[in-house]
Amino acid sequence: MFMLIMQFFWKYVDDLMGKGLEFSVILELIFYVSATLIPLALPLAILLSSIMTLGNLSENNELTALKSSGLSLFKIIKPLFIVIIVIATATFYFSNYIIPVANLKMRALIYDIQETKIAKIVTPGTYSTEIDGYAIKVEENEKGGFKNIVIHDHSNANINKTVKAAEGDIYNAKNGAVLYLNLKNGNVLEELAINQNENFESRARGRYFPSRRISFDNAVYQIDLTGFKLNRSDEDLFKNSYEMLNVFQIDHAIDSIRKQNKSIIHNFIVSLKNEHPFFNVKPIISNTSNIDNYPIYKINNPNFKDPDYKLVLENAISKTRKMKEIVAGQKSFIDALNGSIKLYKIEYHRKYALTFAIIVLFFVGAPLGAIIKKGGFGAPVVIACLLFMIYFVLTELGEGLVNSNKVSPILGMWLATLVLLPVAYLLMRSAAKDSKVFDTEAWVKFFKRKKK
Repeated sequence: MFMLIMQFFWKYVDDLMGKGLEFSVILELIFYVSATLIPLALPLAILLSSIMTLGNLSENNELTALKSSGLSLFKIIKPLFIVIIVIATATFYFSNYIIPVANLKMRALIYDIQETKIAKIVTPGTYSTEIDGYAIKVEENEKGGFKNIVIHDHSNANINKTVKAAEGDIYNAKNGAVLYLNLKNGNVLEELAINQNENFESRARGRYFPSRRISFDNAVYQIDLTGFKLNRSDEDLFKNSYEMLNVFQIDHAIDSIRKQNKSIIHNFIVSLKNEHPFFNVKPIISNTSNIDNYPIYKINNPNFKDPDYKLVLENAISKTRKMKEIVAGQKSFIDALNGSIKLYKIEYHRKYALTFAIIVLFFVGAPLGAIIKKGGFGAPVVIACLLFMIYFVLTELGEGLVNSNKVSPILGMWLATLVLLPVAYLLMRSAAKDSKVFDTEAWVKFFKRKKK
């Protein structure tokens, strides 16, 4: 779990640095991240614990003693199997009800951290105006820090202040409320108002600017960052995402999107028919007996002139192109809706596949521990990590195939379980009969017997 949390922090290190976050916010984020990483850490824990448990029993000949007393391997691991069933059931409820809430709060908190403006206050090479009343420009220094610092302070309507320094550093207070600039070799130019009730706009019309200039070798400039602290957003903005829903809410969301899809297609077809003349022509002949009295125009009719013919073709081509663009836009929108359904189905099957993956991994690890007859943190850890890598790669491969529309969501999300299921069967069969898994002669005899 520690390694997975560190991986998360490496991913979001750019968003977390320089924000002046309180320690309680970091702890809250770690708590939510830990909850969301349980589906990734639990299969590895189950696999490792099952290998170590049966490996210790086999290494100390306790498993052999139990088999000698007439107990089969299935009866020996039956209590462990009951525990695994309880864990798998609890995992499903946890992933169905707790993880969506943790995802919601984690995404909202990360969004708020990313939108915190402290890191955007200074952008080397350009004026940064994120703070109301201030314009700050700096250049990067090769030795660290900044050089050619320029600060235009308009926070006071009666004082127009400009601060310039050759070099300096920028620090943020621990509480994130104040920004400190440690400046060196600079000066301060202030333009003052004689009448405190005047502002610079009114004084500009009078064209008088009383001012003063101050030079310094070292100075600390302080900027108030009130309003730049972490602001918590409304979590309702994120609650409709597929990661924040349980299986029942996902079912409802999929049905809603399908109904919306059908409604959009129906309304689009109706609008196309209303715009097309073929579906809007009304019969002008009520009596078919005198149909011969109506003239019939053909393409070679002398009354149909060539300029009119070209104009009709140009209008038809223009309408066709416009309709083609409309259909392409409508198709893109429908594809986006179908993509949303795919994401919801991925999350739906992920919850069930995780539950069964725990059971399958137990039946992979338990017989494997009995076969290798090794306990402790040596060989079991290596074997568990290798098997978990296979499981993880298959899971990611299946999800990738689903996202690329190569396979259905149900097949992609259950790919790892379907691949490991026959492996679990073969390992259980070999461990129960005390046969060698990698014995070539045993496999040759097995296939010959099946052939006969």
